[in-house]
Amino acid sequence: MALAEWIRHSRRALRISSRDEATMRNLDSTCLTVPAPNAPHDIQKLRETNKVCQPVFARYLNTSESTIEKRETGAKRPSGIALKLLSLVEKHGLEVLA
Repeated sequence: MALAEWIRHSRRALRISSRDEATMRNLDSTCLTVPAPNAPHDIQKLRETNKVCQPVFARYLNTSESTIEKRETGAKRPSGIALKLLSLVEKHGLEVLA
């Protein structure tokens, strides 16, 4: 693909992208799922189902082993992005994060 053709294609893609962004504002909030909080034993079960130890699970989730340990004992509860990552792992397995 020639440079000029690539630039034209990129400009078209950007224009389409900006239109998509405007329609995203109208997205119904019911389409976005909010993950339910996990009980400590659910987090441990999720890790064991994926057949990994705490350090490996922590590495996949980009967190510390200590955080995983605290979540599994109930000393710390996941929220926000951590909760979303756990729900993705629950639905699709650890491969989704690899």
